[in-house]
Amino acid sequence: MTAALATASLSAAAQSANPAARFPEHPIRLVVGYTPGGGADIMARLLQKQLTSALKQSVIVENRPGAGQNIADTYVARAAPDGYTLLVSSSALAVNPSLFPKLSENPLTAYAPIALFAQSPNLLVVNPRLPVNSVAELIAYEKKKPDGGNFSSSGNGSTQHLSGEIFGQKAGIKTTHVPYKGSAPSVAAVMSGEVDFSFVNIPSAKPLVLAHQLKALAVTSAQRSPLLPDVPTMTQAGVDGMNVAAWYGLLAPAGTPAPIVAKLNAAVNHAVSGEPLKSQLVNLGSDPTVESPDYFAHYLADDTHRWAGAVKSAGIHPQ
Repeated sequence: MTAALATASLSAAAQSANPAARFPEHPIRLVVGYTPGGGADIMARLLQKQLTSALKQSVIVENRPGAGQNIADTYVARAAPDGYTLLVSSSALAVNPSLFPKLSENPLTAYAPIALFAQSPNLLVVNPRLPVNSVAELIAYEKKKPDGGNFSSSGNGSTQHLSGEIFGQKAGIKTTHVPYKGSAPSVAAVMSGEVDFSFVNIPSAKPLVLAHQLKALAVTSAQRSPLLPDVPTMTQAGVDGMNVAAWYGLLAPAGTPAPIVAKLNAAVNHAVSGEPLKSQLVNLGSDPTVESPDYFAHYLADDTHRWAGAVKSAGIHPQ
């Protein structure tokens, strides 16, 4: 055997032993637990374009909405751990254990975290026809209703859901939660007057606020959003303890080989730290995040614990 043939043989053997060397060999699916048009879907489709280019393989977004993201979560957790079926998750993954005690999958053990790539505060919005122009006026308006007001969210367990529940508790008003299968129908419910208010992600709400189809009253971050500088924070609006940020991350089923996880993490981080994705995330009101799989794993565990405390203190009953 010549030296060249020996080298080629060793190279082929190395690729055979290392699944990441050949990955990906066919299209990758990014599964989203919400309908098209919502925050998680927008994030998935932005990431899709960049991963297709970085990995030189087709990346497809697949929407599997329902049950506060649980349908998509379970589907991905039970998929083959080969890196070809991934979950683009919202913060609901950390919230759901506190709201659904009978979850079929444990979020802290069912996945191999790949990358936390964006964080975004929520925005308190109302229908422009509602006779309120501030959080204080909204609270006064709702207190006049014998049964209190109603609010929409993208689903049970979402940060929008918990934000509405915690807001009602801190404002001293009765609230009725109306869940929808995603941000788009939730926002549509506010625009049509089916509900009084909602906490929505800036990516899905910003264009509608600028078009005066939604009225923004406050943002749930510690600082005002540079995209909506005239909108106060919840603290500035008179409601303390409402510092809530949604996050978006990419996860694979538990057992996915570490080299594949590392390769996907590198591709995501490269995309998020470069253009055009970095600017796209910022323009949507999100903070681009570049971290390791281990960081995301610890972040997910800490966030799950934090939300468990928030659910308990708000008196929200598991479903």
